[in-house]
Amino acid sequence: MTFSLGIVGAGQFSGQFSKLFLTHPGVSGIHVTDLLPERAERLVADQGLSGTFPSYEAMLESPAVDAVAIFTQRWTHGPLVLQGLNAGKHVYSAVPMAISTEEIAAIIEAVKVTGLTYMMGETSQYNPATVHARDQIARGAFGRIFYAEGDYVHDMDLGFYDAYRYSGGDDWKATASYPPLLYPTHAVGGVLGAWQTHAVSVSALGVVDERGDGVFDRSVSRFDNDVSNATALFEVAGGGSFRTNEFRRVGYPSHIRESRFRFFGTEASMEQLATVALWQDKKGVRDISELLEPKPTTAPDDPSLQHIAPELRAAFTSGSAPVHDRARLPREFDHLPNGHEGSHHFLVDDFVTAVATRSLPSVNAWVAARYTLPGIVAHESARQGGVRLEIPDFGDAPRS
Repeated sequence: MTFSLGIVGAGQFSGQFSKLFLTHPGVSGIHVTDLLPERAERLVADQGLSGTFPSYEAMLESPAVDAVAIFTQRWTHGPLVLQGLNAGKHVYSAVPMAISTEEIAAIIEAVKVTGLTYMMGETSQYNPATVHARDQIARGAFGRIFYAEGDYVHDMDLGFYDAYRYSGGDDWKATASYPPLLYPTHAVGGVLGAWQTHAVSVSALGVVDERGDGVFDRSVSRFDNDVSNATALFEVAGGGSFRTNEFRRVGYPSHIRESRFRFFGTEASMEQLATVALWQDKKGVRDISELLEPKPTTAPDDPSLQHIAPELRAAFTSGSAPVHDRARLPREFDHLPNGHEGSHHFLVDDFVTAVATRSLPSVNAWVAARYTLPGIVAHESARQGGVRLEIPDFGDAPRS
């Protein structure tokens, strides 16, 4: 059984995913809509998609579309997801899930009421370090996990200025100030995607930006935000803690690796930096860098990447790492471009399979809430000078 898909937002990111959805044997056709119609028309023409809609509302009203995939500005996802579910469409959403507790609660309620599929496309779910840690935790190799770290370390100078100009238009500085802790899922999801627990409280601190270029300026910021770097320490259910960093002004080669992770247990630990990853136990240290290293499948100068800043292209060219189990993927994906350390193929297949089989996807609404809500509460903690705050939890997904 196949279904048709509507792509919402034809920016730099969505075109990489539309190729995969189009090739997946479970998808019968793809339509596109964008606030800038010429972008939707260009994507359809470039990839031979089914056509465009003049608006999201028109797409939702059409029986020709069974599901939607949302690739719009990060603060817009919550309301668009709710519109899609309430219109009877399955929904795939780029990260983050939403930017408030109320939006998250509403999405979970809509999934319960409608019975439709919702999935958040968190790339760290299939980050090689997360995949390997998840496998080793399941085997008991760490002993008891008691501490972990997850970083999303991406300097504004390495592609983000161009990305915000592309998506934000003349008013791009107002939205380039998006608070780092409201984009938490690459760091939080990479930790919790391996460690099967959830955050119950947090204390966070932010660093006020000093660049003085009009970005992270509260007088300009749509989000009243002047923080460019932030750190959060979370307590987890069952005992233990993890720390995340969200850095936008940092001397670090994010084009090499923007998300990185560390896990510490009573019997072993694992640590990852930009170019090396180590497995450590009481006997010694083993270099596992090759095990976690994706092999590029697309050249950085490929014509399909011409609209993407050179510093961002590595995120769209990675292949799979040895730890990835590609046996579950459609063979049609074998020679297609991948991205974000090999995660794109798996995320697309997760959503298509979940819709086709009416099963829960890997990052369903309840998992997405646990990856997103900790950052929302951490942002509030930082605004209050680091006060420790409790994190609400919506529980586990119901089992059918």
